[in-house]
Amino acid sequence: MLTPKARLLKLLNRQAVDRPPVICTGGMMNAAIIEIMNSTGHTLPEGHVNSHIMAQLAADIHQFTGFENIGIPFCMTVEAEILGSAVSYGTLSCEPKVTQEKYRTLAEVHPEDITHMLMQGRVQVVLDAIREAAAAHPEIPVIGNICGPVSLAASLVDPLALLKGLRKDKASAHRVFAYVSALLGKLACLMVENGAAVISIGDPTATGEILGPELFEEYAVRYINQIINSIHESQTDVIVHICGNMNRVRHLLPAIQADAISVDALVDLRKLKDDFPQMIVMGNVSTYLLQNGPADKVSATVQRLVEQGVDIISPACGLSTSTSISMIQAMTNAVRD
Repeated sequence: MLTPKARLLKLLNRQAVDRPPVICTGGMMNAAIIEIMNSTGHTLPEGHVNSHIMAQLAADIHQFTGFENIGIPFCMTVEAEILGSAVSYGTLSCEPKVTQEKYRTLAEVHPEDITHMLMQGRVQVVLDAIREAAAAHPEIPVIGNICGPVSLAASLVDPLALLKGLRKDKASAHRVFAYVSALLGKLACLMVENGAAVISIGDPTATGEILGPELFEEYAVRYINQIINSIHESQTDVIVHICGNMNRVRHLLPAIQADAISVDALVDLRKLKDDFPQMIVMGNVSTYLLQNGPADKVSATVQRLVEQGVDIISPACGLSTSTSISMIQAMTNAVRD
């Protein structure tokens, strides 16, 4: 009988497993739902700034939902905050968000010392939580979550100015992307040093609908791969999640050097598997379905994904905080059964 950690790591290394893992990575794909927090007393926003609460809540999510991993942290703002953008930690029901980007344009960005920045903000809180969770749950994979380079750049520079600058000021754009990617790679490696078994990169802004194929290849693929290469040097597997309709950029997905690709509910995973049989694919149970049910439809959807050969079963994106434990259990039980 495989442990959840062994199953996920074997699968990511293309070894035979008994069934698909069922996970919810954390980060942008966050399952810190209100029902769990009210049941345990481990709540947000306190869990964003307290490493023990963060570790406990992440373990609560695993215990109550049946997701076969522990995901840390619960947001995509840790990196933006240490880069100098203003962040609100949100509420029990509302996730953190960037309230003001530090720079108005790409040309204004002045890179700072990355090593120094990684000693600031909530970085140590996240690292301590990963270390605590990994020590307390050795058979469960702790997944460390980092922001993707396009999304982080859009949290550092005004997003509209960023998107214009990707075409009109390529020199500044590549300088900024190299800067944020170097920071993300070093942060991911610190997570691994503290016990993360897998790293997940969530880049919702790097969708083909926003970038189009040319910019997706020039910025998203190039810099995601730069980060992946840094993580792979530590012999650690990487999952990459990209949101939205992938039709315009699906031909570029094999160029991403991740060990698994996670996609939104809009993507037909069976066709993706048929088109790219060498790719390990993850997903993609609709979060709308998980929020609203009914449970038997959740179970049927999961069973269909398993029958189609989807490698890792997971929600398609971040869960609504109003999602019920019973709906998530309908998903995780369907995989195990």
